This record gives sequence, structure tokens and C-alpha cells, in this order.
Amino acid sequence: MYSSTRTPAPSLSPARRRRSRRLTAAAVVLSAALLTAGCGAADDSGGGAQAAASPARGFPVTVDNCGVRTTYDRPPSRVVTIHQHPAELLLSLGLADRMVGTAFPDSAVLPQWREEFESVPELAAKEPSFETVLDAEPDLVYGGYGSAFAEKEGRSREAFADAGIDTHLNREYCGEDRVTMEDTYDEIRTVGDIFGVPDRADELVTGLRERVDGTAAAVGGEPAVPVFVYDSGERSAFTAGGKGLGTEIIRLAGGRNVFADVDDVFGDVSWEQVVDRRPEVIVIYDYAGAGSVERKKEFLLSRPALADVPAVKNERFVVLPLTATLVGVRSAYAVEDLARGLHPESFR
Repeated sequence: MYSSTRTPAPSLSPARRRRSRRLTAAAVVLSAALLTAGCGAADDSGGGAQAAASPARGFPVTVDNCGVRTTYDRPPSRVVTIHQHPAELLLSLGLADRMVGTAFPDSAVLPQWREEFESVPELAAKEPSFETVLDAEPDLVYGGYGSAFAEKEGRSREAFADAGIDTHLNREYCGEDRVTMEDTYDEIRTVGDIFGVPDRADELVTGLRERVDGTAAAVGGEPAVPVFVYDSGERSAFTAGGKGLGTEIIRLAGGRNVFADVDDVFGDVSWEQVVDRRPEVIVIYDYAGAGSVERKKEFLLSRPALADVPAVKNERFVVLPLTATLVGVRSAYAVEDLARGLHPESFR
């Protein structure tokens, strides 16, 4: 916020100050180029203002992301991530030095990334305000859920574009077809291209694919176990639908999502539906702000209507961090962890 009482000239917002700096820099470069051209000077080495304005090696890179087409002339150098899984993807690609802010951590970070993750400033416990993001002066904002760019909260992708800031949304929330592990691999490769590290992305994808394929092979001969995902909710159950990666993780782990017919990434279902579909295992999603895992187990075990559901009767629960069930680097780990819970005999 600013006050105009001390000077008749209105102050500029952070976004406008950045745009002003960019325009000034562009004017300086253009003036230098015109001056060089006017003097008839030539630079055989390819240096000077013209070279300074040239795209970086391997660029430009154009990405079509959830209906937004962006051309990157050089890798982003100041990135804000909103939600945890985009941050973890950048860390896994060795891009901690490009990160100037994170927001909305919802579960413990894997040990190999913890120190770097904690070194990046946390802008907000939930989604940050538009102005908070602008204050970090990013050149790219990478969002994990659609709410990262909520228009009603002033964080639309158009608003960031008007501020001269590029945006990228995790493809799971593009609202297209059912998400699979191939989308995870494609997301990693796309981010690798944006940041100019395609070799790192390919190496990461190879390792994750080997982990998933090995797990799927270990349980391939086992019958699919009916699985109900319990995210949250008491009057109704908020569960993983058929469009999200959760259903694919369950399938690869040797299970079957009993609510794969819900035509969304997540959705509400009734407890009567849960009873009718008789899941043998309940996967509990663990994340901050939705109650502890123990509280969720107690709730499920205390409901008389669920007493005869096989998963409740036999107390077969598997806990997965919500972050690990989304398009990102941890989904491969989730496949293995869930498979061990569904088919423990296959891993003895």
C-alpha cells in the first residue's frame, strides 16, 4: 500500500515498478543498437547489444500449458512455486538456486530435498496474495493446483501476465482427459525444457519409470484390490475421482479405485456409496489442515454404518502423503508404498 500525502506524484505498485524497469532496460538496449547501426560499426565477434538480446542456448522454448501459450527466450531465474509438488519437482532437477519463494507446504519433504527446501523463503502457509508474490519479483510462478491462479482472489494467470510474469500450471489441473503416469513424465520433461535442463529431466524420468515398472511387475499377477481413498469429510466423503493421478497410482500398485467413475480429480460421495462398493483397503491422504491421520482412522472406525465394510472391519489402512499422489516426482514412490500395503506378500 502507499500514501500520496507526501508527494503529488502517485507511487507505483511493485508490478508497475518492474514493468518500468523492463521498459527502461529495453529502451537502453534499443538506443545502443540504433547508435551502433548509425555509426556503421560492426562487431564480428557477435557481441554488443544485439548479442545481449539474443535468446539463450537451446531457446526459445514454446510451451502450451492449459490453454496458455508461453515462449521462453531464456530459462527463468526467479521462480515462485505455489503448492509443494511443483517445488519438489524443481528441487529434484537441481534448480534450488532459481527459487525465490514457496507457498502452501502440506507434508514433510523427502530427506534428500529437505535442506534445500527449507532454504527457500516461505511466502505463505496457504496460497499467497497476488501482492505477496509480486514482492518476491519472480519471472515465473509455477502452481500445483488450479487454486494457485484463482481469479476471484486476484491471482489469475492474466493478472500475472499483465505484471510481466509468466505462469505454469501443473497439467493435472488442465481439466482434460484422465491423468496417467505419462503425464507425470511429460510434466517433468516440459519443466526441464523451460529451465534449459532437458538432460536432467530425462535422467529423472528414466529413474522414476524404472521404479514404477518394477513395482507394477512385482504385483502384476495379483488380483486387483478394491480401494477407497479417504481424503476428508464427515457428512460425505471427499475422495479421489477417475480423472486424477490417484486412480492410476492405485492401478499400478495392484488395486482398483472403487470411485474411478467420479468424473473429476476429486469429488464428494455418500457413505452409503462407500458401503455399497465394499472396499478392502482404505487409502488415507495425509496433509496439513485436514485433520491428523489418527483422527481420520478414529472417525472411520467409529461409524456404525461402516462396521461391515471389509477395509474397516479388518482395519486395512494405507497412508499416503497427498503430495505424493499428484503429478510430480513423488508419485513413483507412492506407487511402491501403496503396492506394499495392498500386496505385502509380493515384497517379502
